[in-house]
Amino acid sequence: MNSKLAKLILTTILFFIGSSGLLSQTKLLNVSYDPTRELYSQINKLFVSHWKKQTGEDLVVNQSHGGSGKQARAVIDGLEADVVTLALAQDIEAIAEKSKLLSTDWENLLPHQSSPYTSAIVLLVRKGNPKNIKDWDDLVKPGIGVVTPNPKTGGGARWNYLAAWGFAKGKYGSDEKAKEFVKNLYKNVLVLDSGARGSLTTFVQRGIGDVLISWENEAHLALKETANQPNSQVEIIFPSVSILAEPSVAVVTKNAEKHGTLKVAENYLKFLYTPEGQEVIAKNYYRPADTKVLAKYKSTFKNLKLFTIRDVEGSWKKAQEKHFAEGGIFDQVYSK
Repeated sequence: MNSKLAKLILTTILFFIGSSGLLSQTKLLNVSYDPTRELYSQINKLFVSHWKKQTGEDLVVNQSHGGSGKQARAVIDGLEADVVTLALAQDIEAIAEKSKLLSTDWENLLPHQSSPYTSAIVLLVRKGNPKNIKDWDDLVKPGIGVVTPNPKTGGGARWNYLAAWGFAKGKYGSDEKAKEFVKNLYKNVLVLDSGARGSLTTFVQRGIGDVLISWENEAHLALKETANQPNSQVEIIFPSVSILAEPSVAVVTKNAEKHGTLKVAENYLKFLYTPEGQEVIAKNYYRPADTKVLAKYKSTFKNLKLFTIRDVEGSWKKAQEKHFAEGGIFDQVYSK
């Protein structure tokens, strides 16, 4: 064997040895809802480091974001998520029922019914609150421009709708009066974006509307980001009552098994419940499930009167069929 050939063989062997780490690198896809980009960007960085220390394995976590309902349909249609972290349980339930990619008892596999954090629905208005908006009743007044996402595509939008519905039913006492209330509210809606982040952009950056119905975490983010923008400043209005929004997470078992990522996917979601994960959740203005961490950040989270989906409609399945299915109440009240 001549020296040039030997050198070439040695170089080739060294190349493959040096690149073997790349070849063995594990990839995980987290399909999430619209406003969680910042949260999971930080979670991913911490978990990748944690996983490397625990296993020696290199990991890349990729993210996909959009309206929660739209994201669920994408997974059903073939987007190969290893984990889903969506805005509401019904979207994960739809994946389980229609695609059979995970067990229908997925909610029981993690603490707090697979909800590592919660949020609430609040109102975001222009600085100084020029339209004097204080509660849900003000959103149906003539001349009030409302911005909220489309309940057909966004999970946050369904929470928004049900927060208004629950308020109206509690105040006025019947489904018929609640239906009339949400009909009048949606008459005032100027733009129905496909997801919560799109609605935030419409309200803050495009300057459309007098009030945005918003996730609490998105409202805090907007407050922070506009602090030094005099022409775009906003403030949060906490209504008299709202809904406890409970985003859910799950491993898409069959996809993870196919990709060989089941163990890392399970540990990724369990990491959300650790003190470290809960700290990141709180810092991104989501209400952590860990009561100790929540207490630490009590100045961030206002003590609100909150009802749950179970208080309003019994379950997400019932709410979905009644309000958001084809021909449901939302279709009946929204005619634009």
